[in-house]
Amino acid sequence: MKNIDNFQDRQKTAVAAKARMLAKLAARPGADDPAVIARAMERRTIDEARKARQAERQKAEAAKEKARQEADAQEAAADKASAKARRDARYAARKLRAEPSAGRSSIR
Repeated sequence: MKNIDNFQDRQKTAVAAKARMLAKLAARPGADDPAVIARAMERRTIDEARKARQAERQKAEAAKEKARQEADAQEAAADKASAKARRDARYAARKLRAEPSAGRSSIR
């Protein structure tokens, strides 16, 4: 078994490999081949559908975000209103506690 290659053997092997690569490339269908055109059209329709789905998803996310912001704004308004109601109740209670003593005379 000969395991030592000389330069000429390596050169022949390289030329043969290049020839195989060129043959493989030549066997490939051209750009005007109907199968290549059909695949390109299929890829284009898939890309268009993907873009449409992505736009739809973005629209849905924007609507969700807007609804969340509106809900947050309503919650903030409700919190503000309830805080005002609690504050008004405290003020009214303080006023009721102060009124009876104002009507009495300290002289007896």
